[in-house]
Amino acid sequence: MSSPLDSPLDRDYIKQHIRTVPDWPQAGVMFRDITPLLQNPKTFRVLVDLFVHRYMDQKLDIVAGVDARGFILGAVVAYELNLGFVPIRKKGKLPFLTVQEEYELEYGSATVEIHTDACKAGDRVLLIDDLIATGGTMIAAAKLLTRLGATVVEAAVIVDLPELGGSRLIRELNIPLHTICDFAGH
Repeated sequence: MSSPLDSPLDRDYIKQHIRTVPDWPQAGVMFRDITPLLQNPKTFRVLVDLFVHRYMDQKLDIVAGVDARGFILGAVVAYELNLGFVPIRKKGKLPFLTVQEEYELEYGSATVEIHTDACKAGDRVLLIDDLIATGGTMIAAAKLLTRLGATVVEAAVIVDLPELGGSRLIRELNIPLHTICDFAGH
């Protein structure tokens, strides 16, 4: 599922535009900030195109994005692929009937939820977020989609923090994973 656009040069270009913010949201965490990617029209275009070109020939029904930065990328990719978009939100943010999944973060725990009618059995879903750290959010989101009968065709992120083990856990669950770049440390 690669494309000519998905080259090491493209990946390096994206990585160079990710800002590292030390000690945020707590001491010892190196936060990988994607907002510079979004602020610059050229880098935003390259980023979106990396995903669109990867998935444009795939048989997909829906793009699901994880709260909150997965919404930004996921909605644009869904639009470009002429697909619907499904938000997977933090607990208490969706107004209709939901299903929930609790998970552990690298610095706490949380719950995500999805509307019960967000997808249907047999839907083929691309699941997008900005980053994988411990993998808890992405795994919880995939469980929600699976519980509704959908198939996660692939999970996709901009940044992988491989030392935190999330990408390994996702692959161990047989969820295909695509990442644009990774950063050593956390």
